[in-house]
Amino acid sequence: MFRTAVLISLTGALIMTTPLAARTQKPAAQLLKAQPMPVSKPLTLERIFASPDLAGAQPRALRLSPDGKLVTLLKNRREDRDRFDLWAIDTTTGKERMLVDSLKVGSGAEISEAEKMQRERARIGGTRGIVSYDWSPDGKRILVPLDGDLFLAALDGNIVRLTNTADGELNPAVSPKGRYLSFVRGGNFVVLDIATRAETQLTQGASETVSWGVAEFVAQEEMDRQEGYWWSPDDARIAVARVDEGGVGVVNRAAIGAEGTKIYPQRYPAAGTPNAIVELYVLDPAGEHQVKVDLGPDKDIYLARVDWSKDGKTLYIQRESRDQKRLDLLAVDPATGTSRVILTETARTWLNLHNNFRALPDGSFLWWSERSGHGHLYRVAGEKWTAITSGNWEVRDIIGLDVKHDTVWFTGNRETPLEQHVYSASLSGKGEAKLLTDAGWWNGGVMDGAASRIIVSRSNPDQPVQHYLADRDGKRQRWLSENRIDAGHPYAPYLANHAETRFGKIPAADGSDLYTKLLTPKLEPGKRYPVFMIHYGGPGAGRQVTRSWGGVMAQYLVQRGWIVFAIDNRGTPDRGKAFEDQIYRAMGGVEVEDQLAGVNWLKAQPFVDPARIATYGWSYGGYMTLKLLEKAPGVFAAGISGAPVTKWELYDTHYTERYLGDPSAKRSAYPASDALADVAKISDPLLLMHGMADDNVVLEHSTAFMSAMQEAARPFDLMLYPGQTHRFTGDGVNVHEWRTIERFLEKYGVAPTAH
Repeated sequence: MFRTAVLISLTGALIMTTPLAARTQKPAAQLLKAQPMPVSKPLTLERIFASPDLAGAQPRALRLSPDGKLVTLLKNRREDRDRFDLWAIDTTTGKERMLVDSLKVGSGAEISEAEKMQRERARIGGTRGIVSYDWSPDGKRILVPLDGDLFLAALDGNIVRLTNTADGELNPAVSPKGRYLSFVRGGNFVVLDIATRAETQLTQGASETVSWGVAEFVAQEEMDRQEGYWWSPDDARIAVARVDEGGVGVVNRAAIGAEGTKIYPQRYPAAGTPNAIVELYVLDPAGEHQVKVDLGPDKDIYLARVDWSKDGKTLYIQRESRDQKRLDLLAVDPATGTSRVILTETARTWLNLHNNFRALPDGSFLWWSERSGHGHLYRVAGEKWTAITSGNWEVRDIIGLDVKHDTVWFTGNRETPLEQHVYSASLSGKGEAKLLTDAGWWNGGVMDGAASRIIVSRSNPDQPVQHYLADRDGKRQRWLSENRIDAGHPYAPYLANHAETRFGKIPAADGSDLYTKLLTPKLEPGKRYPVFMIHYGGPGAGRQVTRSWGGVMAQYLVQRGWIVFAIDNRGTPDRGKAFEDQIYRAMGGVEVEDQLAGVNWLKAQPFVDPARIATYGWSYGGYMTLKLLEKAPGVFAAGISGAPVTKWELYDTHYTERYLGDPSAKRSAYPASDALADVAKISDPLLLMHGMADDNVVLEHSTAFMSAMQEAARPFDLMLYPGQTHRFTGDGVNVHEWRTIERFLEKYGVAPTAH
């Protein structure tokens, strides 16, 4: 649910004005004021959600071609910010060209419900056109899924249609050596020989409850595993997951739309109920052999990760226990399926999964662990662990590896939790990690297989996302998308009113630093302003206080006369295990306490109207709104709760049990963490919002809350959205959502009195 579930574009765009800034820099707004700019315009909701995107070009899925001559990317159209086409940039000349036009090639056919739900899981629901692609290893062709079918695009513009079926193809990929394409059709796993175009269906028995090669719901939603099959490097074998959801409970999800209702019987493993049974088989492309992998006697486990050794002779499996306190790394003989445990990690609370396993040629491997209390990289050889990184900071993801030159590249936050950077370090563990990106930014990185260059993506609260190509030492070679806010940029007419960003911190009850940010209108002496406080607060994702661009909604609110405030409470990620573990079996505890500490700080400021503080959150943030109103009646002038979890027993196994344990256990943590028992304490105005087709936080969460509020005779405002899922899409719908919020706040006298 909560990896990236916060709906709004407020995240990352909220800006602070405390004197405790960790690092200062001149805002982009000041840097660019010397240039001729368009006459300043006020932001409107209609413009915020219209095309072109005010953030400018928003390419994604940037990759280097196998030969390193091109950078390919998915680029949204200026006239339609939600439709993406495939483009290429020459790394030598910088020349840019479209490779595949989604409007010319696509049929416009509606994609399957399964693909729609996968896009929801990947947080790209509502996007159109080309949403993924895969290079052939020879660098001559690109596999392009579009409108449910598959196309093969050559670099000269020639495009060949490979499939034309009613079922559609899920999870397409090119095999590592480039001989085959693979995909899932009708729940079975299929391999297509590119040279002959002959298809071979390698599995049988798919049904409404059994599928091959597709990640189960919780793997996609909570485990950051989108894959359901894995090719060996030599094209000789494929490890394919078989998922049996026969024992999983059914949620009859009513996709209530404007023109009727469709009922989808969704297999949804609620906390404490059976999960899907996941098995793993090793197949060959000809369909002649099928070997079952020994995952151990316990069937109630999670298949967390699957990897191959470089020579294809060993299959590595990460097996996670149901309670998520044990993670085993298995080495598997793919010819026989026999397995042995080569590493085990355990935790008192829970173990966070990672994508940082890398098998090395000498039999050792790279591993990420929080054994020190912080997430760091290790080289493991038998019983010997060599620390590659260490300290009171977090390594996030490996992005490149060059064993020959003893170097690994990764992202992390050594400098400050407010930023993310790209680093390199020695595989031997000698010396300090080298910082490769500039201070003052939130940076991400992608490298090619040879780790020859880095595609760096970065942003800060004054600058929307930029992309540049750097050498392996981080030196910028050329811009791929500078996206500078100059006179031609979509945001240029609004830049003059862009508010400055400052960050601060306040202490938590245990002495921890809680980072904050605040954005204000131009303050008039003696005047007090209402506050729009946004929160998320949950573990694993959704941090609000980072030096990154997150949209312009906060700027709009400031122009309307609001102060906008956010604080990252204990329990949020990227601060170490002790900081995060404080929500274990205690959701709705320290998060609420820390948010209220932020409110107390606000009320002590001479420019804040303490009687007009509104609080807003979506998903886990929506849950937090309810818990805040229950915990502190009268503190907030109003609360907005979007798609909230209200009863954790209704939410899925992997997420909920990780933090709250088994709901049937003695001294269950669920009753205290739920948001239903104390609804009678809510006395402040409340607006409840929910999409009626939400397959993540299902509508039952809100209907249970509505019923409890009605039984307690507590009034509240309600807005439901037919056909909308957890993430609302559609320009008009988004405008309506925020117009509803504004009218609610005006209705109860919380909104600014003058704009």
